Amino acid sequence: MKKKLVLTVLVATAGLMAQPPGGPRGGRMGFGPGPMGPGGPEMGRTVTGAPYSAVEVRTEQQVLAGGNTIQHQTQTTINRDSQGRVRTETEFTPPGQTPVKRISIHDPVAGVVHELDPTTKVAREMPTRGPGVRPGPGNPNTAPRNANGPGPRPNAVNPRNPNGATRPVDPNVKTEDLGSQSIGGVLATGTRTTRTIPAGAIGNAQPLETIHERWVSADLKVPIMVKTTDPRFGTTVTQLTNINRAEPDASLFTVPPDYTVTKGGPGGGRGPGGGGRPRAPIQQ
Repeated sequence: MKKKLVLTVLVATAGLMAQPPGGPRGGRMGFGPGPMGPGGPEMGRTVTGAPYSAVEVRTEQQVLAGGNTIQHQTQTTINRDSQGRVRTETEFTPPGQTPVKRISIHDPVAGVVHELDPTTKVAREMPTRGPGVRPGPGNPNTAPRNANGPGPRPNAVNPRNPNGATRPVDPNVKTEDLGSQSIGGVLATGTRTTRTIPAGAIGNAQPLETIHERWVSADLKVPIMVKTTDPRFGTTVTQLTNINRAEPDASLFTVPPDYTVTKGGPGGGRGPGGGGRPRAPIQQ
């Protein structure tokens, strides 16, 4: 039994170390259920004055040899209020197991994240990181960092070294402006980034292209749709559907009275797994 357990750990570790160049596959807008999705929350970023509710649908499809396909779909209900509090609720079924519901409440006002377990009626409370408010219609005086997502603007000067050189342009990466279109009744601005992996870079006989499309709402300050196509892994599409701009019910952002609140992650640590900080919902 011990030998089998050790072998399993070694195989899992080898799989993590063998990530392909350019990072792991997928990644919820970093899209994945809830926290990394279009309406999800990103640590340190809070959007106020722009409430909404929506259902985030993530579809992953891989085409195999002979035309066979593998497809998975996950849905996450997202609510964000005018104060920037975000609730995500995802239900999924692990292979061979019963359905599991994952509920997270990211409260930048109180500075905490609550992970709710509906089965045990336990809410784990963990601290968030710094504030970092992003603008919505309710706070127009705060300047946004980058309307199309976190990170520095292309060729932006490093604020810590304003006299230094800009980041060199990668000849294997091309970014296009796709203009604007209405998606689910919300106006969004799109960009397409094409990354070429040259022949031989990872043992590939011919060049490989990965394409990442991102459509962002300037009003909601979140991605409405993200589509990633990678010939190694398939296509992943994550989109916000059933978007409602009304203020969500305030009770969604509080721990129910019949829940027991515990501090820190499982095992008494500060984050999930007993160590580190929790990953908060993401406002992209």
